[in-house]
Amino acid sequence: MAIVPHDKVPNQLSISWFDSAWVPHLNKDNVLDYFAERSNPFYDRTCNNETIRMQRLGLEHLENLTGLEYVLLHHQEPILYVIRKQRRHSQKQVTTLADYYIIAGTVYQAPDVGSIVNSRLMTTLHHLESAFSEALSFSRYHPAKGYSWEFKEEQNKSKKQKKKEKEEPGSVFQCKRVDTLLGVLTTKFPPKFVQVHPGEQPVPITEAAPPKLEVKSEKVVVTTSTVRTAPATRPNPQNIQVKQEPKTQPEKRLKLM
Repeated sequence: MAIVPHDKVPNQLSISWFDSAWVPHLNKDNVLDYFAERSNPFYDRTCNNETIRMQRLGLEHLENLTGLEYVLLHHQEPILYVIRKQRRHSQKQVTTLADYYIIAGTVYQAPDVGSIVNSRLMTTLHHLESAFSEALSFSRYHPAKGYSWEFKEEQNKSKKQKKKEKEEPGSVFQCKRVDTLLGVLTTKFPPKFVQVHPGEQPVPITEAAPPKLEVKSEKVVVTTSTVRTAPATRPNPQNIQVKQEPKTQPEKRLKLM
């Protein structure tokens, strides 16, 4: 049997496996059969599970064998199943090799502690290297003054961004809508004070409101020959102020034939 170099062995932590035909019918009784599919890269066919399947025996006979085996460790139907790969030395002594979890029919290998620590250390080193590289870009050296820091470019960029991020004026629809709402609120809740002239103190509207004028209508006298209008009694012009109204056309006299 040819030995595969360690560099060419695929990392099972970065792959997954899925079979859509099994997913609707997956449960705790057939999940090991689903895991034992030929296309599953996580399944080792030299395990004792294959021997039991060929002999058509139950899973309880795994305790009587020694070697590699797969067991259902935990299940939470219908979404989660955990399968453990272990090496059995006796009926009561086993060594855990790997754990696999199935979420919604997709099989993943659970990472070990070494892989988790290695990933966290690599992430930390990457961020530290990025921080040192960015800090080094702001350092300046002068033969007479030595090393110094210069952040003018970043300050200019921040100022330019603030100028660009000015608030845009409201649209015509927004302005009209606000005016309409203000008009409705003013009608419902009228102001109690008004300022007649700028610079003066506000006066209550009840005192500042002008007196109402009663305008008497003219009496119309109708005769058999013509129609004349008799002027009504007019108030004294000194007491009230009469607004000038636009002139109306003269009335036409009716002639009787």
